[in-house]
Order: sequence, then structure tokens, then C-alpha cells
Amino acid sequence: MNRYNRENGDKMEKQSIATIKQRIKNNELTDEMMLELKMDERKGVQQLLISYEKQKAKEKQLADQFVEMSCYEQVAYSRGCQYIAGVDEAGRGPLAGPVVAAAVILPADFKLYGLNDSKQLNQATRDRFFTKIKEQAISYGIAIIDNRTIDEMNIFEATKLAMRQAINQLQPSPDYVLIDAVELKGLPYSSESLIKGDAKSISIAAASVLAKVTRDNLMKEMHEEYPDYDFISNMGYGTKHHLEKLREIGTTPYHRRSFAPVRNSIG
Repeated sequence: MNRYNRENGDKMEKQSIATIKQRIKNNELTDEMMLELKMDERKGVQQLLISYEKQKAKEKQLADQFVEMSCYEQVAYSRGCQYIAGVDEAGRGPLAGPVVAAAVILPADFKLYGLNDSKQLNQATRDRFFTKIKEQAISYGIAIIDNRTIDEMNIFEATKLAMRQAINQLQPSPDYVLIDAVELKGLPYSSESLIKGDAKSISIAAASVLAKVTRDNLMKEMHEEYPDYDFISNMGYGTKHHLEKLREIGTTPYHRRSFAPVRNSIG
């Protein structure tokens, strides 16, 4: 059975499944090819088409999600803002380690389908996005507030301090700031606090990735120093194993002594 390829006017034999698979991989299928392949009775071809259509549906879903998560930025652009910063933090709840905040200004034509709240992404995706965001950002800042400072001023104030420090690193300075959940008073630019902003704004989502990957890498370093606590897995959060180790062998210099489970373990 021959087919006629209208693009080059040549007759061509049935494509092998391997060739079709390669064309799908290279995103070379035209609408005409799709119609032809749908008439192909080979089971392997139909399975490839099912997978391809699922992939395209997923890509459309991610593209639509990205557009939806760009709404706050688009409104700010429509008001004449040029440099819109997203701000988020990682590490407010753990018993050990720092709190990390990130601020990032993305270009207006930035696209990274699948970008979302960093907690919704697996580690491999977070690491890949971390690199892409840093490469493509107009500017970004990352601030780290250690556990001793957290104990001195409390976690909420330490989080706000980290956010302010991250924003202050941005060059050029933002003319509008979108912040996840926290209201920062006294900023020299207009700002907006969004509850669950890391799932509503691409700028905040990008900041959440920068903050989380930075903090996770710090916790992995602490794990090398104190492997008994399994920081590489729990990232300082109060898991059953972590709490057991606190009771058995006490604290490390990285523990937040003002947090009740740590304070109680000291006795």
C-alpha cells in the first residue's frame, strides 16, 4: 500500500514504526501525516498515536496553565510596569537549617511550561528549572538567614528579613513586587501579597524554585556533616526519625532551639 506525500510529490512506502517514532520525537508530524497514520491499521502505529495525542494534550494543559499563572504579571505590564519581581521563601517550618528567600525578575517573553509551586515538582525538574530560571532571568537574588538569627528574632521576622534582602539584590530594581503570602510593609515599590502565590504567579513560582533548591542543597551539605539526622531526606523537618535522633543524641549547631520540639529535647 502506497501513500502520496503532497509536500514533496513523491510516493512513499509505508513508513516503518521506528521512522514514525523518530518523526514524533522530532515533532515532524503534519496534520496530513496524522490523518494518514490514523488510517494505518498496524497496532504499533495506533499505540504511538495514542501516546502522541496524550503528550500533545499534556503540553496544551501546561501551556494553558502557564498563561493562567501569567495573569498577575500581564495586569502589571498593562499598567506600565516593566520589572515585575516574584518573591518566595523555603524553610519556615523545619526544625533545623536556614530560611531561604528568593526574588526574581523574569523577562516579558519568558516561557517555561510546567513551572509551578516548587513543592509540586520532583527534584530532577526543580534542578533543571533552577538552572533555566537563573539563565533567563533579568535579575535574581537569594538570601539565607541562619538558625541562630531565626532564634533571635522568630521565624516570621526572619522570613521577612530574608525576603527584603533578596529583593534588595535585584538589579535593576523592580517596579512591582508579587509576594507569596507575606505582606512586606514599607517597600519603595508597589507590591501585592498573594495567598498560595507560588501556584498563581509564574514569577513567585520561579522564586520558589530558586529558594527551595538553594535550601535543599544546604541541607544536603549539613547531612554530610551530621548524617544521623538524615537531613538529606527530611530537609530539617520534624519527621519521626528526626525527632527520635533529637531525643537520643541531642541537637546540632544547625537546629532552631526556639522551636518547641528542639527546645524540649534539650530538656
